Amino acid sequence: MPRTFFSSADLVLPDRVLSGHTLVVEGERIVEYTSGPRSVAQDERRVDRPGHLIVPGFIDVHVHGVNGHDVLDGDGAVARIAAALPRWGVTAFCPTTMASTPAALATALGEVRRLRSASRAGARVLPAHLESNFVNPEYRGAQPLACLRRPPASSTADGPSASDFTARDVLEVIDRARPDVGIITMAPELDNGLALVRALVAGGVRVSLGHSGASYEEAQAAIAAGARHATHLFNRMRPMSHRDPGLTGAILASDEIAAELICDGHHVHPAVMNVAIASKGPSRVMAITDGTAGSGLPQGARARLGGAAITVRDVARLDDDTIAGSVLTMDRALATLMTQCGLDIVQAAAMCSTTPARELGLTGFGAIAPGASADFVILDARLTVVETWIAGERAWPEPSAG
Repeated sequence: MPRTFFSSADLVLPDRVLSGHTLVVEGERIVEYTSGPRSVAQDERRVDRPGHLIVPGFIDVHVHGVNGHDVLDGDGAVARIAAALPRWGVTAFCPTTMASTPAALATALGEVRRLRSASRAGARVLPAHLESNFVNPEYRGAQPLACLRRPPASSTADGPSASDFTARDVLEVIDRARPDVGIITMAPELDNGLALVRALVAGGVRVSLGHSGASYEEAQAAIAAGARHATHLFNRMRPMSHRDPGLTGAILASDEIAAELICDGHHVHPAVMNVAIASKGPSRVMAITDGTAGSGLPQGARARLGGAAITVRDVARLDDDTIAGSVLTMDRALATLMTQCGLDIVQAAAMCSTTPARELGLTGFGAIAPGASADFVILDARLTVVETWIAGERAWPEPSAG
């Protein structure tokens, strides 16, 4: 297949920045990086980007929407989000839902399944991240109270309910869509919560601890049961003190848990972000946006999150001023890590790309390396996205844009 040669840009590798080399792409894969100029045949392409950086494509494991679109907007919403995200350097993402009705969840997961098997148009659609119905009401944040349920006992059916759906109705939707469900956020301290952790882990789901008031001991029990992920560390979880470490302390103390961190400088103060990164290392912390339909829109714009109205401010906010996710994009997450937290580009790229890929088991993704998928981003000196390439083809700007 014809080759593409990316020259003059610095390459951000997993362990260093490499200058004076040419990145060689053939088809959907990176072939090699070589020093010095390379001659280009008539049917080959050269992309010359002096003064730029080439970093692995960003992988956002927690994003509800962007540019006016929310995952729960109905059929077609996930496709619109996938088409928009390369503008901000995202090459793969986990469509993330709020607690919702079984019908709304089934619609979103049905689209995830179709997009995962269809020809790609935009960022790669990964199995979904469900901020599930099984979170602690006291730590729900913007999660709709009417959709929250207690995990059912494993040995009995749900009892009578005045609501329009039960916990088992939700779990049946998840079971039917199992290959398309990657991460489930839940609170392990709920009645029957630990049993649900074990059941989900046994079914191959990556259980994430979040929206939770779990104590240190309850969190440790969930980790022992197989939980391996933490949803937006520090936010909507029991805080840590020197005598009561709580869920936050358990996450920081456990090498088994990889933690999400909203890197907008608002959800978590940069000094506290540095504490988490110093505690766990860039290899155990994933930069996320927790982005909403307000991401990419101007200040004051209105959008929706899981059906609720939000306004774009410093973060996304409900009409009662409750924080409802962020208005962050992944390129700005990388910039925050470097400009506000003092990380170098290799560390920041690890948190935005390499660590999420490894945690999700995406072999051949999240790194600039021979044999890896040619998913990468070209940044200028201001860390602004200039081009996004997915599977060896330019995804943004679209080729027709020049």
